[in-house]
Amino acid sequence: MARRPKPQAVDDYPTGVDKDKRNALQKLRKVIPAAAPHAEERISYQLPAFRLNGKMLVAFGATARHRAFYPMSSMTVQAHQDELKDYDTSQGTIRFQPDHPLPTALVRKLVRARIAENAG
Repeated sequence: MARRPKPQAVDDYPTGVDKDKRNALQKLRKVIPAAAPHAEERISYQLPAFRLNGKMLVAFGATARHRAFYPMSSMTVQAHQDELKDYDTSQGTIRFQPDHPLPTALVRKLVRARIAENAG
C-alpha cells in the first residue's frame, strides 16, 4: 500500500482522503476558526491544526477507519465525556464515523474549552 505524502500545507491534507471524509474535514476546518477567529492554521504532527497565542489548540484528521478531532487535551475530553458518550474517545482524541459526525455546536464548545484551558 502506497503511503500518502506528508502534507506541507493544510490545503494539501485532504487530497488523499475519500470524499465523505474530506467533506467532514472541510466542515471542521470552517467551524474551528469561527469559534477561534485569531487561531492560526498549520500542519502539526502531519495533521491540519490550529494554534492560538503560540499554543496548540486543536487538530483534525482522517484514517482508513474513522475521522478524528483532536482537542489535544485529556482534560477537555474528560470534561465533556457526557456529550461525547456516543463517540470513541481516548485521552486527547475523539473518533467519529461519516454517518455520525460531531455536531457543529459541540465542536465550537470544545474549541472554546481549549481556548479557556490554554489561557488558564
